[in-house]
Amino acid sequence: MNLIPVIDVMAGEAVRAVRGNRQAYRPIVSSLCDGSDPVVVARALCGHCNSRRLYVADLDALLGRPAQRALLQALLRALPDVGLWLDAGFADAAAWTTLCASFGADAARVTPVFGSESIASRAALERCFDAGDAASARAVLSLDRRDGQRLDPAGCWDAPGLWPKQLIVMTLERVGADSGPDLETLKDVRRRAPDRYIVGAGGIRDAADLARAADAGAAAWLVASALHDGRLPRADA
Repeated sequence: MNLIPVIDVMAGEAVRAVRGNRQAYRPIVSSLCDGSDPVVVARALCGHCNSRRLYVADLDALLGRPAQRALLQALLRALPDVGLWLDAGFADAAAWTTLCASFGADAARVTPVFGSESIASRAALERCFDAGDAASARAVLSLDRRDGQRLDPAGCWDAPGLWPKQLIVMTLERVGADSGPDLETLKDVRRRAPDRYIVGAGGIRDAADLARAADAGAAAWLVASALHDGRLPRADA
């Protein structure tokens, strides 16, 4: 099971995600480092997991405000050997292209995450994963749900023929909730897309949960709270 550490950033700080209630997020308190500076937190997460991939959720952008370009650029400079999976509330491919242009030569290290909660329409969905564009071809689709309801204005969940090679199954009410992973939903997506690289998100508490997730068909899992709380050992331990 591959761990992909997650950092949620809001108003220039790393914050703790709880149940997807973004307005209530507060600066992170972590056993891995002091303070909530995103660069410090990101380095601690990647070091703990021995990971060359970091998932970044730009909460400002997800809440309809401008993306935190300077902060994202700082993360890229501080982590030259790490690729970012970036969710910045992209409504369509053009929104990603516009933000991508600000990363300059580092753009090749950023993979866009298109969330089903954010994609504006079916037409936008059809253009998000253009095999002719290098960044779009490697893009990730996050299938988002909360409290049993799909967050999906574009109908992503019902269009497996449009799904890219990499998928996230995101259960928001389990994020930071210490409630265990939603493995039934992940298994359902695995049945519908057996050839995809499927990443789970939300609910991991400890190594036993990770083992259960692997058995359910997850290739990787997005993790934050269990790392900050010291419930998952260092990758080299």
